[in-house]
Amino acid sequence: MTKPERLSGLDTSFLHLERSGAHMHVASTSIFEGAAPTHAEFRDHIASRLHLVPRFRQKLRFVPFTQGRPVWIDDPHLNLDYHVRQTALPAPGSDEQLRNLAARIFSQQLDRSKPLWELWLVEGLTGDRFAIIGKSHHALVDGVSGVDITTVLFDLDPEPAGAPEKAPPWLASPEPTDVQLLTEAWKERLTSPKEIYRGVRHALRGPRQVLQGVGATSKIVTAGMSAPDTPFNVEIGPHRRFQMTQTDLDDLKRVKDAHGGTVNDVILSIVAGGIGRYLRARGHDTTGLELRAMVPVSVRAAEEHGALGNRISAMMAPLPVWCEDPVERLHLTTREMGDLKSSGQAVGAEILTKLTDFAPSTIASQAARLQPAQRFFNLVVTNVPGPQFPLYVLGRKMESIFPMVPLARRQALCVGIMSYDGQVNFGLIGDYDAMADLDSFALDLEAATREVIATAPARKAKAKKRKAAAASSNGAGPVAAESRS
Repeated sequence: MTKPERLSGLDTSFLHLERSGAHMHVASTSIFEGAAPTHAEFRDHIASRLHLVPRFRQKLRFVPFTQGRPVWIDDPHLNLDYHVRQTALPAPGSDEQLRNLAARIFSQQLDRSKPLWELWLVEGLTGDRFAIIGKSHHALVDGVSGVDITTVLFDLDPEPAGAPEKAPPWLASPEPTDVQLLTEAWKERLTSPKEIYRGVRHALRGPRQVLQGVGATSKIVTAGMSAPDTPFNVEIGPHRRFQMTQTDLDDLKRVKDAHGGTVNDVILSIVAGGIGRYLRARGHDTTGLELRAMVPVSVRAAEEHGALGNRISAMMAPLPVWCEDPVERLHLTTREMGDLKSSGQAVGAEILTKLTDFAPSTIASQAARLQPAQRFFNLVVTNVPGPQFPLYVLGRKMESIFPMVPLARRQALCVGIMSYDGQVNFGLIGDYDAMADLDSFALDLEAATREVIATAPARKAKAKKRKAAAASSNGAGPVAAESRS
């Protein structure tokens, strides 16, 4: 029997955090041009690529008495008709109907007795379009490796060269018994002191590196503890709302070139501006208010791209929502992010996540229950670089893709961002009750985006392109760019 692969401490933590309405799966809503393929065509297409992502054929097995982290094993009863589903929007098949469907799908917890993923083929979208809603558990995939999976399952050309792919034959490995799982877990526990000893010996050889690591770890903890109280930090339920909005990557690059910093700094300043508008419109005093955003940072090496599991760290980024001037807000964000990067805060977060590999499973589970007791951040803002070239599925071009990121307990709002083929796409997830006006926040985010873009000189070709687009359309994206009275 092949030895099952055990989840890392970080991957396991996403299982422990999944309680009290906080689902820990990530998802995306992708919109495609043209008529939808049939369910059989789409299912068979996925089947032909499944050998390239073998984790999608595996399910979790839990060690008896919680004596070790769960393991991945082959699912001998894998049924693609369960995982690859089809539905149709009622006429007229609007973007709003698609968002509502995506929110409902995102609100449903994945069945842990099966491989932790689903793909929904959605027909009937207006404008001769269809959509694919995909979701996978966070224990299975992080944002960057999720993009890698997307490029595996989809094509780079509308008509790939060569004959259609045929999946190689596959036979599931035998499932381990509970006794085997328990025995293997105890073997690993007995050998772990040797690994700890090696780590201590290595640490003694490099005390300077250890002190730097401890200092970085303390910085991320102390930074997170200063998160203020906000309307976003309330108890949440299991149901979600979803909104989409987008902008042009070149426009954000113009802002970056004009005022300095990085595109990520520009995006964070836009999020801060949108939140400030949203709070002030509801009578909240934002004087001096600085929120904390948990910004995941990929620490995945180049050779690890395509591998599943989580290789992420994090920074607690300050969001100066008090600042109403877009250029000043960008400069503040750039300076703060530069200070965080030089402080080694992301390194400290990586050390903390690595330490979870040494924590007994029962301790990790209890630690997860303490998560709501301390507010380390106000919301998650995650920016994943997607492919800057078109993707296709069965000859149909992907028009756009919007990320869907899970809410943690007492976190009613999350902002996911993914770039794709010259676009920057915002996927906004809100608790159904606490963020009943999520569409208003989307408008505030769009207003903050337009405001900062207006501060950068336009390139002539780009200005002409925008003028032509404005003449032919009333809105700039999936969410109409309206102004609120």
